[in-house]
Amino acid sequence: MSGLLDLLNSPMGTQIIKGVAGQAGESEQKTAGVLSMALPLLMGAMKKNTASPEGAQGLMNALSNKHDGSILDNLGSLFGGGIDSSVMNDGQGILNHVLGAKQPQVQNALSQKSGVSADTVATILKVAAPILMGVLGKQARNEQVVEPNGIGNLLGGLLGGDNNNQQSLIESFLDSDGDGSILDDVAGMILGGNDKKSSSGLGGLLGGLFGK
Repeated sequence: MSGLLDLLNSPMGTQIIKGVAGQAGESEQKTAGVLSMALPLLMGAMKKNTASPEGAQGLMNALSNKHDGSILDNLGSLFGGGIDSSVMNDGQGILNHVLGAKQPQVQNALSQKSGVSADTVATILKVAAPILMGVLGKQARNEQVVEPNGIGNLLGGLLGGDNNNQQSLIESFLDSDGDGSILDDVAGMILGGNDKKSSSGLGGLLGGLFGK
């Protein structure tokens, strides 16, 4: 997995989009749109949190103790009868930790950009967060990341593309005054709406998903 959003272009990604859409009661197209913006934002927030030794250690502990990637091994069972409440609660806990007080702002901005209600966006985020942690855990095992100081590099690699530019946009959004305007830039970057998109960046990875 050379980048986070390779996941959405893969057969597993198709299964995740379909399952999350079913849980949220939203179309697969709109769910994919929310996920394409939400996943990099969540991972960017995680990367920002790991700038401190405490944050890096906390994420390392979570990946070692709970989020080892096994959630990805049986997605059919995960989505089959509706998402278990324990998974949803876990997702909410992850969001509380990663986004904190910014969570309503993030949900509202994603809602405005995607045309999906804020409540539905909240459901999508709760389902996506444990899956994203599973992706991180699986990649950490594959790359044999066992020390907290390796987590930032792992996150940067999964974000892919022009990571410094993407991270600065994401941090600006998370630190903004709540108008959500930075999301236009983030979405343009992700969906390939700018002149700097690269086949190795988020725009290139998502191109196939939306037929652009």
